[in-house]
Amino acid sequence: MKQLLIQPFQLLIERLFTGKTMTAKQVFKMLGPIFLDSSFIVLISILNTALISSSGVAAISAVSIVDSINMFIVSIFIAIATGGTVIVAQYTGKRDPAQANKAAAQAITTVVSTAIIITIIVILFHNPILNGLFGQAEAEVFSNAKTFLIGSAISFPFFALYQAVIGALRGVAETKACLWLSILLNLVYFILNVLLVSVFELGVIGISIAYIVARGLGSAVALWYLVTKSHRLQVPIKEIIHFNWSLLKKILFIGLPFAAEQLFFNGGKLLTQTYIVQLGTLPVTVNAIAGSISMLFQVGGSTLSIAIVTIVGQCIGRREIGDARKYIKSFLLLSTAFFIFIEIILLLCYPLIIQMYNPPEEIITDIWQLLLLISIAQPLFWSISFILPAALRAAGDSKFTSITALLSMWLFRVIVGYILGITFGMGVFGVWLAMVIEWGIRGLLFYYRYRTEHWYKHKLV
Repeated sequence: MKQLLIQPFQLLIERLFTGKTMTAKQVFKMLGPIFLDSSFIVLISILNTALISSSGVAAISAVSIVDSINMFIVSIFIAIATGGTVIVAQYTGKRDPAQANKAAAQAITTVVSTAIIITIIVILFHNPILNGLFGQAEAEVFSNAKTFLIGSAISFPFFALYQAVIGALRGVAETKACLWLSILLNLVYFILNVLLVSVFELGVIGISIAYIVARGLGSAVALWYLVTKSHRLQVPIKEIIHFNWSLLKKILFIGLPFAAEQLFFNGGKLLTQTYIVQLGTLPVTVNAIAGSISMLFQVGGSTLSIAIVTIVGQCIGRREIGDARKYIKSFLLLSTAFFIFIEIILLLCYPLIIQMYNPPEEIITDIWQLLLLISIAQPLFWSISFILPAALRAAGDSKFTSITALLSMWLFRVIVGYILGITFGMGVFGVWLAMVIEWGIRGLLFYYRYRTEHWYKHKLV
């Protein structure tokens, strides 16, 4: 009886996820470590947010404020690293390992150089940055934010190096190594947070030290693995310390539009954060806690949006367009199933989850309302809004995806968010409602693009 139930499911999986480029077994072998990695990162993030909340609403508000700036900045590193992932994946699909190795080296060179420049700028101008964005924050929140921003900035080059290595390894589907490197970095960060925040009660200073030490160690181990232990990439140090302009241009062809998109996209999120700061410390705390829990909802979708870059990149490298289309459709279907399954479990467990944050009683209902909103919206809109553009970008269609994301972000999430949240007095719920509207509009535009032939006409390798 058990076999009769399992066999149709296995046949369905084979039909949906086996193509000329990869078999279903290869796809899920790659997905497993990415899923565990994403889950682990989210779990550590939630536990860290819960730890920070023990230091009071001023501390968690400060970390939330600076994290919005951090996301704005580190998105540049992630974008350029993604350019490296795409080029490495396409050369791997083309069966040109020598060029894949050189592309990995150039991704590291570019990302780390960019991070060093940004670190210097942030440290020199941290006060004007915070004053310009969050000058209305309460004094204690603002003081904590200054400390955390400087600590975060010191860690940027380490994080950039780590992201570049992870991006290169994902391009050749070494996702198991990515998982272990992620566990190392995030586990060290969590243990240090427990010691410095809970035991020694250093508050935001403790979080900053944990950031620097964990990212420094994680980047060193990641580089060591890439240079000495990687099975599919051989990247000598000498390749990392000089520029290969031909490969650099290919990486930046993908990376720069994505970086611009991420700058303006996260800039829009940063601007919406300034709306919320105007509402007071409790609304900032509502937004921070709901945002932290919402990451759990997106574990499955995030896993697929990462994996699709490698898979579609390799399909395009082989010029297997039919395969690329097939995997995109299958991933969208699987993502929707993930959302429904995870949301049912998490909503039922909400009373237990919220206790970890120890929030003031008066904001528990507000947090629930935000989570209910995205629980309805995510199965409908999230996948076509995030997985589809990742797939299009992996095929080289970077300009369209970036322009579309920028326009939808600023026309709908930023402007409509202000109208609903501030003008109409809907507060944080209004800002989140505008985000959901933006997901839907952006996703429909990406789906229309996917139905055409334009997205796979770019030839990068």
